[in-house]
Amino acid sequence: MAFLSSMNIVGSGLTAQQLRLDVISENITNINTTRTEAGGPYRRKTVTMESIEGQTTFQAALARAQGRNASADGAAGGVRVTEIAEDPSDFKLVYDPTHPDANADGYVEMPNVDLVKEMADAMAANQAYSANVTAFNVLKQVAAKGLEIGK
Repeated sequence: MAFLSSMNIVGSGLTAQQLRLDVISENITNINTTRTEAGGPYRRKTVTMESIEGQTTFQAALARAQGRNASADGAAGGVRVTEIAEDPSDFKLVYDPTHPDANADGYVEMPNVDLVKEMADAMAANQAYSANVTAFNVLKQVAAKGLEIGK
């Protein structure tokens, strides 16, 4: 059913944006973390997403029309997270000779997390999440109207 495919697409968007917000929250939480288990300061993480192409081939459409089970070629589409990677940019150096992690010159390597960038990313992820919620609500209304036809 096309309706369920639409729900899957919206669901994939909600899941991807929630994961993106989780990673952004982790970055903000560790903005002052100078020690990690891997050694050194916390390194900012980024989320990479990829479109899942919704391909409805002629064979899949024909199979559905004949009442047969369409193969994976009739995939719905949507988005998926392909990678959560560490940002390779340089750490910030802050002069604080009293800090326990300061080097011989008195500089501390701070995480490469920029609060302004993280907040902008969080606002963009929030907007995308809200758009997906709106699409989901529209789908619910369409389904409710479709059910009213049978009354």
